[in-house]
Amino acid sequence: MVPEHFGTSRQAVDWYHATEHLHTVAHLVYGEGTAQAQRWVKAMEHPLYQGHAWWVVQTIQDLAHAHPTLAEKLQTEAGYFEKNQRRMQYSELREDGFPIGSGMVESGCKQLRARFTGAGMRWSRSGAENVIPLRTA
Repeated sequence: MVPEHFGTSRQAVDWYHATEHLHTVAHLVYGEGTAQAQRWVKAMEHPLYQGHAWWVVQTIQDLAHAHPTLAEKLQTEAGYFEKNQRRMQYSELREDGFPIGSGMVESGCKQLRARFTGAGMRWSRSGAENVIPLRTA
């Protein structure tokens, strides 16, 4: 749908969601909650934050080769970063003034919903469409 309806849009994977995948890798390899896992995540956050998802992919693939029993799960995580490299250009996004997290958008959606779903509020489609500009202002 994106190319058809949003061809000129800039897409980004939410920073928090991307780092969750780093934590998944670290927990698999080093154990959940270990200092080594935390150090590995911190080490991988820097290149990812700079928009170098390819480096993260390569590092995870190296771990997969070093840990054959975890290889399938690690390759899945590497595939996530490989598939989304184009959407993980965090340095460029920040330089262009775009947020790299979805919190602001999610909060805006909750605010909009709250303004239309209060106690006793019922809207017809045309009524809601007429009032949307006022309520969002």
